[in-house]
Amino acid sequence: MGASSSKRAPSQAIVKRKAKKIAAAPPRPSYGSMAGLKSAPDALALKSSVAFVIDQDTKEVLLHKNELAVLPIASLTKLMTGVLISEARLPMDELITISQDDVDTEKGSRSRLTVGTVLSRGELLHLALMSSENRAAHALGRTFPGGIVNFVGLMNMKAGELGMPATSYVEPTGLSSRNQSSARDLATLVNYAYADPMLRTLTTSPGYQVAVGRRTLQFNNTNRLVKSPAWDIGLQKTGYISEAGQCLVMQAKVSGRKLIMVFLDSAGKLSRIGDAERVKRWVESNPASLSRGTPLAQASGSVARSN
Repeated sequence: MGASSSKRAPSQAIVKRKAKKIAAAPPRPSYGSMAGLKSAPDALALKSSVAFVIDQDTKEVLLHKNELAVLPIASLTKLMTGVLISEARLPMDELITISQDDVDTEKGSRSRLTVGTVLSRGELLHLALMSSENRAAHALGRTFPGGIVNFVGLMNMKAGELGMPATSYVEPTGLSSRNQSSARDLATLVNYAYADPMLRTLTTSPGYQVAVGRRTLQFNNTNRLVKSPAWDIGLQKTGYISEAGQCLVMQAKVSGRKLIMVFLDSAGKLSRIGDAERVKRWVESNPASLSRGTPLAQASGSVARSN
């Protein structure tokens, strides 16, 4: 009996302890951290390595910090994906099946949209923009006329047309760290996307349900500020991969001004939200200085494109 007991499988407690050790492994540093961008000072003590805030109407720069740095942008990529899908005027009621090709092999991220799930193009676009659903975004690109290669080519072409020289895309989800841009370019994209009523509606939708087989799945917005009565958000998108850190872009009305905010490479999940709150409080409490168009935080810089 002693011999057989020595060959027993590890207890559940041991397995759990090992799993905790694996889970506790520190994430890889972001490209912004490795480039030393986090050391740049700013008057608002922002947690994001990169920040850029402009008045949408006057184009006054209210705050800038490393706004020229070219970094991975994670799921902010999906905003360009949404622009192309919307402007293509493809039938939104056309049914699309999630395939094995849509499964993430880059990061191994999970999804509740299992292979074989059938949803309309409109439903997939809603999930991609609101809850940052990766398989939904990839399926939209894969089923675009000409396929995924053509779609990515059009993403880059559109970036060029909009005047986004620091931007490049290799796929439609943002899972690849080779999808890169600058805060200044992203502000240009937010301004452009804001003109599309459908993109405004889908990105700011608090929640959405889809029927998958006999089940109804509830998806929620990745940006909790859309549910806050203190915020008037016209368009937004979040993003995260370890190489990019936590990212956020928004168009929001603050003290009667339409602002475009970009935050890249924030350290914690709530830090990007905290930075948006800091900017909001600053704008609300400094109307006189802002009316003169004087930036408060002027730490600016650039880094070479990351490979």
